Amino acid sequence: MSKPLLIEDQAGVRTLTLNRPDAFNSLTVELKEDLLAALEAAAADDSVRAVVLTGAGKAFCAGQDLKEHMALLAAGDPAPLSTVDKHYNPIVSAITGLPKPIIAAVNGMAAGAGASFAYACDLRITASTAKFLMAFANVGLTADSGAAWTLPRLIGYGRAMEMMLLAKPVDAEEALRIGMVTQVVAPEDVLSTAQALAQTMAAGPTTAYAKIKEAMLASAGGPLAEGLAVEGRTQAEAGATSDHKEAVDAFVAKRKPNFTGK
Repeated sequence: MSKPLLIEDQAGVRTLTLNRPDAFNSLTVELKEDLLAALEAAAADDSVRAVVLTGAGKAFCAGQDLKEHMALLAAGDPAPLSTVDKHYNPIVSAITGLPKPIIAAVNGMAAGAGASFAYACDLRITASTAKFLMAFANVGLTADSGAAWTLPRLIGYGRAMEMMLLAKPVDAEEALRIGMVTQVVAPEDVLSTAQALAQTMAAGPTTAYAKIKEAMLASAGGPLAEGLAVEGRTQAEAGATSDHKEAVDAFVAKRKPNFTGK
């Protein structure tokens, strides 16, 4: 039996592949637990300097596996009712709080929690054939996995509300036009493009990237004073890194800096 999550390392980039292609990479308890563990391991591993999240087959991720969901409920198992707190929220916190860049390689349909995972990533490289769908209302549910927070910050409140209430799919070109995704490429180029970008970032000042993420998150919903305070602290921390000294030395010497992530 194949593993529900594949993990591959290359040149400082860890690629996490949701591997249930026959079920459009829908999320079972096992896959959610494996993904959370993999994200936590990537955060703690200094050899990993960037992460790519993608899906096997034709879909990125169709969201919750509703067959498992209904089977567990029918068996009287309360686990499905706590999966947001137990699984989805920790996964999104792990993605957004990852102290290194994480790029979603959206190779196909991203729906529900699957789309939410992509929104939580720092950048999104998307296949021209991909679509994003907030289908929660279609199954009598509300948004989860951070979508009510991340999506309006990507595309604005009005467009996000339209996607949520009408369960209206957004294709790749429209997603690019409204700022939901970073780049649209041919389907066969999605993973290689995302991995190449991740390798470029893995060779960069990864500690500074982590501080940028921290400052952006703090400023996304808080007052200006809070944002300024976080910027002041994170700038001081970044300024004390070896990478900052190396960048200044390289600038003066007119050479390319060699970043180590420290």
